[in-house]
Amino acid sequence: MTLYTGGCLCGRVRYTIHGKPTRVGICHCTKCRRETGSVFMAYADFRERDFRVEGKTKEFDGRHFCPHCGSRLYAIESNAGEVEVKLGTLDAAPSNLRVERELWVKRREPWLLPIEGSEQYEENAPKRA
Repeated sequence: MTLYTGGCLCGRVRYTIHGKPTRVGICHCTKCRRETGSVFMAYADFRERDFRVEGKTKEFDGRHFCPHCGSRLYAIESNAGEVEVKLGTLDAAPSNLRVERELWVKRREPWLLPIEGSEQYEENAPKRA
């Protein structure tokens, strides 16, 4: 079984994930840009039941971060049974995870090229059935 590990900058929060992501993407929406302080956010969604965290986090609007160093770590989407992990918090770099979709491309900076082979969505992707 695939194992991913990661955590925050100061090391007080650590997580493990047993299993492969259900999807990998980047998002250019205003919320993700502001959350990361960057022009997009890279993420992987995993099943919530495969995710374990050690250490205390603070939460804002479903998004969890380390209260000591401020690292943004993950968002729990309980209604979908998923956890959205920020790719930059994974221990392995490169992670060898392939971005398969780009969201909110209408907000993508003009100097960023589309990721070849990934699905492109002007806004959010359609919900899965």
